Amino acid sequence: MATWKIDPVHSEIKFKVRHLVVSTVTGQFHNFDATVEAEKPDFSDAKISFEADVNSIGTKNDQRDGHLKSADFFDAASHPKITFDSTSVTGKGDGEFEILGNLTIRGTTKPIRLSATYNGTVKGFGGTEVAGFEIRGKVNRFEYGLQWNGLTEAGGVVVGDEVRIEIEAELNRVANAKAA
Repeated sequence: MATWKIDPVHSEIKFKVRHLVVSTVTGQFHNFDATVEAEKPDFSDAKISFEADVNSIGTKNDQRDGHLKSADFFDAASHPKITFDSTSVTGKGDGEFEILGNLTIRGTTKPIRLSATYNGTVKGFGGTEVAGFEIRGKVNRFEYGLQWNGLTEAGGVVVGDEVRIEIEAELNRVANAKAA
């Protein structure tokens, strides 16, 4: 069994949501961790666990970041972590995968479907094996208790209900990983 850890310096955990109906706000989590265990070199049998620190959220606006950490949204004081644990990984061919798992936000756990592209594995600096992935998905924020919703003067919503997830993940193989 090979164990891989996400490289936070070369990875991004981003989300995008509609703002005022006409534009999109992008945010990201700066502090996160992920572990992938797989026996097959193409990761088709991978087990994935991930967590993000809600207090590390960043949207390029301190006031908005504070609001997102509040009880109106993520409630970081009571629910400081977002977690994901895979339940299955299915190869679709040509490095494409469907990942099913359980996403927990604000104490609510729901199944989620993600699509992933495996970009390959190479030898990195120092001979460490490095694997790259692009992962996409979407959730309805209301299903996770992120209920705050303002209206504009014209009656449009301030924040959309669909949140797109975009992950660029670079994983490093852990040296001397023990067999399970």
